Amino acid sequence: MAEALEQQARSLLSAGAVRARAAKMLEIGLAGGLSHFTIDLDRMDGVAEAVLAVTRKAYPTLDIPFHARWRHFVLGGVDRWTGLADKVSWPDRAARARAEFDLAIVSVLLDAGAGATWRYRDAVTGESIGRSEGLAIASLDMFAGGLFSGDARAPFRADADVLAKLPLASLASAFQVSDANPLLGLDGRTDLLRRLGKLVAERADIFGLNDTPRPGGLFDHIAAQAVGGAVAAPAILAAVLNQLGPIWPSRLELAGIPLGDCWRHPAIEADDATAGLVPLHKLSQWLSYSLIEPLQRAGFDVTDIDGLTGLAEYRNGGLFVDHEVLRLRDPADAERAHAVDSLLVVEWRALTVALLDRLAGSVRARLGRTPETLPLASILEGGTWAAGRAIAFARRPDGAPPLKVISDGTVF
Repeated sequence: MAEALEQQARSLLSAGAVRARAAKMLEIGLAGGLSHFTIDLDRMDGVAEAVLAVTRKAYPTLDIPFHARWRHFVLGGVDRWTGLADKVSWPDRAARARAEFDLAIVSVLLDAGAGATWRYRDAVTGESIGRSEGLAIASLDMFAGGLFSGDARAPFRADADVLAKLPLASLASAFQVSDANPLLGLDGRTDLLRRLGKLVAERADIFGLNDTPRPGGLFDHIAAQAVGGAVAAPAILAAVLNQLGPIWPSRLELAGIPLGDCWRHPAIEADDATAGLVPLHKLSQWLSYSLIEPLQRAGFDVTDIDGLTGLAEYRNGGLFVDHEVLRLRDPADAERAHAVDSLLVVEWRALTVALLDRLAGSVRARLGRTPETLPLASILEGGTWAAGRAIAFARRPDGAPPLKVISDGTVF
């Protein structure tokens, strides 16, 4: 019985479960069975056109990279990380990959919504950068400056023991936080990095195979699972969820296994203990997308990239609300602030995942592309995230999402 329960719990730690439960939520919504949203699929053509417009503007040749943290390290056409990494004499490709895993993991965990007012002043350009791009450049500067390294001679690493004791004041200073420049969820972010450090230190069997324990050791764990030099993208997510899962603040558990970004909704039926549970795994999938390129640079063929899902976050979700594919049953809900575990937010996020799959098909049809030549990861980048931001700024001067979510800095 305990073994079966554990299997059921682990089944939720997968992209397949995210996609299946999101599709079920859409099915229920199309039948009029959701308490907070109605769905108008006739408006999806307009969304596809909006996504194509921003995609063509950003990528005129339609050679679109993956939606990943690496895009945010490019500022004014200059790839900051590549510029730094190419100057290092790495002993081998795996050493660079471990550093890139370190950077991606730490940077993604620090990327959970900055709020509308926070800015990071970039020392190179003098620009003040907000939101996700500002968080990215700030985290890259911290990494390059050795904030997470235990060895002053080797700054490009994140050591478990340094992360585990990371002072809040160090992160606040590195993010340039002040009364005049507040950053949402700073305590939550600091706690997350400390939990990451403690977990990695305790799991040298996973994270210390070829070095002292560091998050980048996950590269070796994933590389060891390669078959014929190939790694399937859903296996990256499975490693992220199963190995890093315990760092997330206490939420739902099943059979003692933390379920991470997974929430309750009574409409989702199942004939086992997973009934009523909706996995979304937004940050973990964002991280998994961000680990594809380091694996490719290290010589691995990453397959089944479309096995991962779209990301259940406020830009993608806002795209469908602002284009009125998703309509609130109660318009007053647009003015209220909603807890991340509220049924409204769970519905919104799951519907976003399912609608992104539909949208991807529509975008590919317009371009004569296949999932192999235009994976979902590229449509997100082209794409849906930018189109969601564009219509948010067109609708609201501050570019805020159409729905207000109370976040602790560890979900979005």
